[in-house]
Amino acid sequence: MVIYIIVVILAYCIGSINFSVILSRKMAGFDVREKGSKNAGTTNMLRTVGKKAALITLICDILKGIVAVLLALVIGKIGKSFNIEILKYIAGFAVILGHTFPIFFEFRGGKGIATALGVLLILQWQVGLICLVFALILMALTKMVSVGSISAAILFPILVLFMEPDKNIWIIIISILITAFVIFNHRTNLKRIKDGNENKLSFKNTK
Repeated sequence: MVIYIIVVILAYCIGSINFSVILSRKMAGFDVREKGSKNAGTTNMLRTVGKKAALITLICDILKGIVAVLLALVIGKIGKSFNIEILKYIAGFAVILGHTFPIFFEFRGGKGIATALGVLLILQWQVGLICLVFALILMALTKMVSVGSISAAILFPILVLFMEPDKNIWIIIISILITAFVIFNHRTNLKRIKDGNENKLSFKNTK
């Protein structure tokens, strides 16, 4: 039980390192959470700071998810009595939680999509790639990042259900929790989509 708690704390702290806030302050002199959509994530960085900052943020946020899950893998190998796969999924949820509610930045973070992508790619790279391609296609068709993100999140537990070799109930439950959390983080986007005024993705006027 102690190992699970340690993994949750470490993964949460990794997720709490919010690169969009750090980079916006350093590169543009303001907190990205005070501009645009006020979301501490890649899309708002693109709109308010520029392409370079957005790309760096995207890469760093993806790496957070990868590092957190890999750390759980290493810690899990300490004792043979731990289910390493469950430990990895727990770390995945905790790092996304940390990204959304970062302890180092007043618990005001991003929506966790890039970090979730990193988590998916390291948990099951096939699932991660399918979700990524699915999201990109929908983003291209709708010009809305939120549509691709939410749809890919919904697809995730469905793919896990069919592709998880052991059909472990805890892994399926945690994957559903990750999806529910991502959808919860996009609740304002869902309202805007319903009202027909969701922000469209554009590379115009970005540095």
